Amino acid sequence: MAISIPDRVVVLDYGEVISRSPSPAARTALAEAAGVPLAELEAAYDVDRLALDGGELGVVDYWRAMGERLGRTYSLSEVQRLWTIDFTSWFEPEPAVVDLLVELHEGGTRLALLSNAGLDFGDPLRRTPFATLMEQVFVSAEMGLVKPDPEIYRRTMEGLGVGPEQTVFVDNKAVNTDAAAALGITVHHFTGVAGLRAFCESLGAAGR
Repeated sequence: MAISIPDRVVVLDYGEVISRSPSPAARTALAEAAGVPLAELEAAYDVDRLALDGGELGVVDYWRAMGERLGRTYSLSEVQRLWTIDFTSWFEPEPAVVDLLVELHEGGTRLALLSNAGLDFGDPLRRTPFATLMEQVFVSAEMGLVKPDPEIYRRTMEGLGVGPEQTVFVDNKAVNTDAAAALGITVHHFTGVAGLRAFCESLGAAGR
């Protein structure tokens, strides 16, 4: 069933909204490739992630910095292996969300993506099948900004040619939706597909 939200652009986060969280098997494989216990890897994983997502660190520098934090030295081939496991683990879609995007697109609803992600995600996100539904794909590292910096939302709206009153933003992190809401954007804190569907259907009904 098509869902029409007229005169709005629905901007969605990618990781853990459109994509599923990396599986336990993928996290275990990453820890094994890193040569450290899973708990140590998870403690180090996010330390430099915003620098990676903001374009301050490249992929090689990110993994070598992590190696230093873990007391390891990774060769380029080891970095390639770590990157491959990590990168591919973020490309398992949540089918019900993709199906919902199709319904929104078929209803004429404008859709866009805004993801905190490194430079390596730019082209793959634009070429992935669900991106055929997206008007634009915004990747934080390419913008030199990361959510929840208010400027990243302003730049996204500018790129889409809309103001806050025409923008809807969906993210799984409350800190990101709170920052968008402070700009006057309508937001939805994603906790599951059912809630997102109900939210979109309510906006569609209100716009009729």
